Amino acid sequence: MNVIYGLIPSMIIIGLILVVILFWAIKSGQFDDLEGDAHRILMDEDLSPEEKTQTDLQDNTDKSDKSD
Repeated sequence: MNVIYGLIPSMIIIGLILVVILFWAIKSGQFDDLEGDAHRILMDEDLSPEEKTQTDLQDNTDKSDKSD
């Protein structure tokens, strides 16, 4: 029973610390753009459209060479 007298205040302190961390994360912009990274990973912006078609053509010829 004496353990509860130590656990309750410690859980309240830990809860308050977590709430402070949550508000800090919200204030620093951690949750501003939730979908940006999901869309960014799908877009291949490294290559120009011409380079993309060249690599696609090379991939297709490599696949047809392997099937022969």
